[in-house]
Amino acid sequence: MKWNKLYEYPKSIREVINDQRHYDVGNEKLPSVTTILSATESEEKKQAIAKWKARVGAVEAERVKNTAATRGTSMHSYLEYYINGEGLLDLTESGVEAQKMAETIKDKGFNELEEIWGSECVLYYPELYAGQTDLCGIYQGRESIIDFKQSNKPKKEEYIGDYYLQLVAYAMAHDAVYNTKIEQGVILMCTPDLYFQKFVLNGARFRQVKWEWLRRLDEYYRTTNTRV
Repeated sequence: MKWNKLYEYPKSIREVINDQRHYDVGNEKLPSVTTILSATESEEKKQAIAKWKARVGAVEAERVKNTAATRGTSMHSYLEYYINGEGLLDLTESGVEAQKMAETIKDKGFNELEEIWGSECVLYYPELYAGQTDLCGIYQGRESIIDFKQSNKPKKEEYIGDYYLQLVAYAMAHDAVYNTKIEQGVILMCTPDLYFQKFVLNGARFRQVKWEWLRRLDEYYRTTNTRV
């Protein structure tokens, strides 16, 4: 694993416009990838989430969501510090748990990470969208977008469709601005009980997900008045 700073990634300020997260990149205020995915979520997924909330109760659902978010943020921080050659100490219960998860991802997922172009990279597709990915670089010998994910329990591939859409959206943005041709996305995931999963998206499936992302992007701009 080595650093190779081939590209200058922009700095960005996140802000909320019309209750939606946007990135202020250059002279543009662009909706985030996650905002677009949330706005174009299928009715089936909305109903599944609503049923889960009804089953566990509003208070428990909020607790689970907040706990996962805190743990995920801490895990990402540990990995970011490690990648930058620094250390991070968080002795809170969630911090200790997140550190173990981060170390699991590092030990089991970084062995095929050959080159890093940037960490916590802000990427944008001019006039359309923006977002932030965890790593850009070379993974398994291929130019890749790499994201770290925490999960409360192991995931089947059919349950991570939005994660795949994020990867191809970031890849297309990178290609548009830096004239690259990224055709692989990688998700490195860990649960609190340290179950590690790696999902690699490439080939025909990668191209198929690109078309799905373009469909969702088109739906977003057709159904929402969000041009800023």
